[in-house]
Amino acid sequence: MKRVLVSIVLCLAAALSLPAGGQGRTVGPGEPFIVIDKQALTLTFYDADSAAVKTYRIACAVNYGPKTRKGDHKTPEGTFKINQLLNAKGLSHDFHDGKGPVRGAYGPWFLRLDVPGFIDIGIHGTHLPESIGTRATEGCIRMTNEDILDLKSRVKVGTPVTILPDNINSEQ
Repeated sequence: MKRVLVSIVLCLAAALSLPAGGQGRTVGPGEPFIVIDKQALTLTFYDADSAAVKTYRIACAVNYGPKTRKGDHKTPEGTFKINQLLNAKGLSHDFHDGKGPVRGAYGPWFLRLDVPGFIDIGIHGTHLPESIGTRATEGCIRMTNEDILDLKSRVKVGTPVTILPDNINSEQ
């Protein structure tokens, strides 16, 4: 229990103080926000009073550390804003596994983040629910389709999202 409380305090401190997308913005008082913990593989939605409303299990990038270049299979770290709520039902993605493009790979919604230098980083659903709780993505945050529907109903364009750093010493 003590570890959980410490994690919550650290998440809140990080959410309120990390620069946004490297541009010096921080979460303003009185607005809902999201904290993604790559270590715990969780996404927590907080209300305008900074109370945790719901925590979801996620998958994040295969590799540890902050995203620095396309194709590094790392999830970015810092504070960003949701800049688009994209209906992703008709989108496909090629995972380069020999199976070709997979229709519905992003589930029903893709919540695009304003990550400087990257246009296709976001929070989205999946066609592989068994990957949730693992390090499995190319950089995005993956949720079950049920969870992305729930989260999408709680957010809007402009919602701040803080992605906490990995402990790169955990790399296997």
